[in-house]
Amino acid sequence: PHIVPKRVRLALEANCGGLVCAAGDLAEVRAIAPRLTLVVPGTRPVGAEPHDQARTGTPADALADGADLLVVGRVVTAAEDRAAAADALVSSLNS
Repeated sequence: PHIVPKRVRLALEANCGGLVCAAGDLAEVRAIAPRLTLVVPGTRPVGAEPHDQARTGTPADALADGADLLVVGRVVTAAEDRAAAADALVSSLNS
């Protein structure tokens, strides 16, 4: 059985204000709980190394699918030029 709908309903019953969910689950979660704040880890640009993240998505796709907040980590923190990596990420959202 798919666990996402069950977990979302449990969160709603517990009066949670938000959830952390994978990019691939956003549409399903948003359909069940349109008012929850959705935080998405594992976002990275197309072609970026997934590292240990099994369920990644691009920041632009995550926002388009209903994410409220994105967790951006190693794509920026492990970059040789962190400022340039952050700028590139922001630019990818504005294009």
